[in-house]
Amino acid sequence: MVALAPEMKKSNSLGAGYAGALITILIWATWIIATRHSSATHLGTIDLGLIRYGVPALVLTPVWLRTGLIPRGVPVKLVAIMVCGAGALFFQITTFAIHSTPASAVGVLLGGSMPLAAALIGVVVFGERPDFTRWLGLAAIVAGLAILLTIALGSHAIGWISFTFLPLGALLWAGYTHAFKRSGLTALEGGALIAVWSFIIHIGLALVFGTAITSVPLAEIALQFLSQGILSGLAAMLAYGIAVRVLGGSQAAAFSALTPVLAALGGAIFLDEPVGVWEIAAALITGLGVALSTGILSHRCKR
Repeated sequence: MVALAPEMKKSNSLGAGYAGALITILIWATWIIATRHSSATHLGTIDLGLIRYGVPALVLTPVWLRTGLIPRGVPVKLVAIMVCGAGALFFQITTFAIHSTPASAVGVLLGGSMPLAAALIGVVVFGERPDFTRWLGLAAIVAGLAILLTIALGSHAIGWISFTFLPLGALLWAGYTHAFKRSGLTALEGGALIAVWSFIIHIGLALVFGTAITSVPLAEIALQFLSQGILSGLAAMLAYGIAVRVLGGSQAAAFSALTPVLAALGGAIFLDEPVGVWEIAAALITGLGVALSTGILSHRCKR
C-alpha cells in the first residue's frame, strides 16, 4: 500500500486537472451563448465586464487583500500578462467580436485557436518540445476545427472583426496560461488578481463611456450575473487555474478545442443555429485530438 501511495496521489491530481479543464470548457460554451444572447439587449461590453469581474472581485476580496495588487515575488510583467490575457483586454476584444459572430464560429475562432496558440508560445518562447502524440493530437484538432470553420463560413457571413479579434483573444489567453503557470500563484490568488484589476479597469471605462446596467430588465441582469459573474468570472477561472497547475499550460489549453463542439451544440439548441453530420464528425475528431494532445490516452495505457 505504501508503494502505491505516490502513484495514487498522482492519479488523483491528474483527475483534478482533467475535471478542472472539462468544467472550464463547459462554462465557456455557456458564456459564448449568453454573450451572443446579450447582443439583443441594451447591455454593452463595459456593462458585461463590470458583471464579469465585479462578482469574483467581491467574492475573492480576502484573497487579493492578503496578496496585494502586486504580490511580492511575482514579476510585474507576469501580472500584466495575466490581467491582459484573461482580464479586461481579453474580455473587451472577444465580447465585441462575439456580438457579431455565430456561436459555432466563435467556438472555432476563439476556443479552437487557444490550444494552437498555447503550443506555439510553448515551443517558440519557452522551448517546449511536444512528443509525436501531442503533435498528432494538435493535427487532429486542426482538422476538426477546419471542418467546423468551413461549415460556419458556408452558413454565415463572417466579417474581418471575427477573424481578427477572436484569434487575438486566443493568443492573449494562451499568454495568460503560460504566465500564470510560471507565476507561482494559486488558482485563487491568480483569479482574484485578474478579477480586481479588471474590475478597476472597467470602472474607469464606465466613468468615461457610461453604463446601461440600470436601464436593463432585472431578469437579463440575473442571467448575466450567473453566466458572466459566477460561472465564467469565478468558477471557470478557478477551475482553469487548477487545470494549468496540474496539467501544464499547453495541455490545459488543449481542452479548449472542445469549446467549438459545445458551442455549436448550444447554438443549435438555444439560438436555432444548424448542426448536422459534419458537425458531429468534427466533434469526434476534435475530441480525439484533445485526448492525444493532453496525454489522457497515454496515461490510461500506462495503467
